[in-house]
Amino acid sequence: MSAPRTAPAVRIGLIWAEAEGGVIGRDGAMPWHIPEDLAHFKRVTLGSPVVMGRKTWDSLPPRFRPLEGRRNIVVTRDEGWQAEGADVVHSIPDALGLAASEASGSGSASGGLVWVIGGGEIFAAVMADAERLEVTEIRARFEGDAMAPAIGEGWRAVSRDPEGGWLSSRTGLDYRFVSYERARL
Repeated sequence: MSAPRTAPAVRIGLIWAEAEGGVIGRDGAMPWHIPEDLAHFKRVTLGSPVVMGRKTWDSLPPRFRPLEGRRNIVVTRDEGWQAEGADVVHSIPDALGLAASEASGSGSASGGLVWVIGGGEIFAAVMADAERLEVTEIRARFEGDAMAPAIGEGWRAVSRDPEGGWLSSRTGLDYRFVSYERARL
C-alpha cells in the first residue's frame, strides 16, 4: 500500500513496540505481553484518532474493538469488509484525511495529532510524513514476520524512560519508552 505524501495540515505520529531486531509481530499478534506498554499506548493515543490496517484491527481482542476514546479508522483493500465501531476506508490518504478532520475539530483532545498504530505496511507508507514516533523498545529477541520501520538519521530521540536503563514488566520482560521527533535541518 503506497500513498502519496499527505497534506501538510495533518500531523502524524507512529506508535509501536519492537523487540531486538525490529520485530513488531508474528502471525497477526504481538509475540509478547507487556501490560505497562499497553497502558502507555492508551495514555498516548487516548483522545486522538487512530489509523490502522485491517490486520492490526483483527489482531485486537474483540473486547477491545473499537479502541475506546479514539476514532478508529481501518484501511483495507477489501471493498466489502466492515468493522463495527470503526470507519473503514480503502486508501491511506482517505484515512489520513478523515483522521485529520477529527484531530483538528473543535474540542479535539488530540492536539491535531493522528496516531498510526500499525501494521508494518501502513507504517512504511506514512513514515516519510510522520513528525513523531513513540517506540517501546523490548530487551529480548522474538521471531516475527512483521518489522518496525527503520528510524533513520532524520530522527532524534527527545526522551527515554527511564533515562539510562530499562524498566521491568511484571511479566519479566525489560522495556523502555523512547520518543522521537523529526530532526530540524
